[in-house]
Amino acid sequence: MTARGSRIGAHAQDADDLDLEEALALVREPRPDRGPAPGGHVPGPASDDRHHKATPWPRAREIAARAARSGARRTPVPVPLGDALGLVLAAPLDALTDLPSFDTSAMDGWAVAGPGPWAVRAEGVLAGQAQPEPLSDGEAVRIATGARIPPDTTAVLRSEHGRMDDKGRLHPTGEVGHGQDIRPRGQECRTGDQLLPVGTLVTPAVLGLAAAAGYDSVTTVPRPRADILVLGDELLTEGRPREGLIRDALGPMLPPWLRALGAEVTGVRRLGDDAEALHRAVTSSDADLIITTGGTAAGPVDHVHPTLRRIGAELLVDGVKVRPGHPMLLARTKENQHLVGLPGNPLAAVSGLLTLAEPLLRTLAAHPAPEPYALPLRETVHGHPYDTRLIPVVLRGDGAVPLHYNGPAMLRGVAAADALAVVPPGGTQQGQETELIDLPWATAGIGVCFT
Repeated sequence: MTARGSRIGAHAQDADDLDLEEALALVREPRPDRGPAPGGHVPGPASDDRHHKATPWPRAREIAARAARSGARRTPVPVPLGDALGLVLAAPLDALTDLPSFDTSAMDGWAVAGPGPWAVRAEGVLAGQAQPEPLSDGEAVRIATGARIPPDTTAVLRSEHGRMDDKGRLHPTGEVGHGQDIRPRGQECRTGDQLLPVGTLVTPAVLGLAAAAGYDSVTTVPRPRADILVLGDELLTEGRPREGLIRDALGPMLPPWLRALGAEVTGVRRLGDDAEALHRAVTSSDADLIITTGGTAAGPVDHVHPTLRRIGAELLVDGVKVRPGHPMLLARTKENQHLVGLPGNPLAAVSGLLTLAEPLLRTLAAHPAPEPYALPLRETVHGHPYDTRLIPVVLRGDGAVPLHYNGPAMLRGVAAADALAVVPPGGTQQGQETELIDLPWATAGIGVCFT
């Protein structure tokens, strides 16, 4: 992500700036001892004072980023070039050949030998042809860009720098230097040279370089796998809301959002408010990350906490001091598996994605943390007395304009947004610089998210 505005450090945690080798190795580390204790099993209802135990928003992101490092090393995998976009190299990209692998013409024109004028051969040299015959002094041959240079060539004379006389001889219109417009073998690299180090993000340009260097696949950190469990008996999958039922907004939204964050979505299951179905789904999943929607509070059909207690999960974050999205949670369900419980309200679920799922997935995929940046807000934004607020904004020039449809159940604001403003407790005044979190499509574009 390209940093815009002023770089800031208010919410730039040490653990978000992960050392790449550590991220690739996913080294087990003891849990930090700062702030609310992230360890221990899920507490029972008798100890449910979650509002007071909720984790500050910056700390929650730190815990999520560090949580994935506690698992075993994820084995690198070879991935065909066509499927590697957005992954991270787990082995250096070393040249398998010289580039270029033979002397080539850098321009359309003539390959010439010795001083001019030159007699021109009848047959030219095109790209892709075998080694052409050597040239003799005073001889030239038509040549195309990328074609192999004939042995004993002095230079390539560009088409616009030569003229033919009435006897069919080629004359230069300027100076011709030795080696002019010839790309010599190995100009870019020699066989065995390291082109890119471990930890490089595979971009379209990296794919092109790998192909040019002779690769059909690259060794990468595997894409994290995510299962999505949609909870709630009140959800419709089609048609208009009716008779107390509402459309499920998260089922359509979460899979592409998680893909934009680098995950491979391995399943989307709709479980309703069925505690046994939730238990079976969680215990049978082999994904790196399980996402649940709703059911994270303490109501009669909120089954996420009881399920986590039942399986002996380790609760790392139980509530975050952020609005919307306070009742989100993060748990370690197995040594190499985590569960992020998102609130059921759509914008609150977005808050949970960016607070807990994004740092965890980023660590699993060995992606670097985005550079924090800030822009002044064009309007005053009222804050919560104690909690961080995440407010959808659009970027206009050198400022950010808050959007007003920002309630926990609303998606109208974030659907038009470029970023979320991180409003600290107490609020932000007009013109005050405020940290922003870019939304995936604002920086990569809908069509080129790394999926």
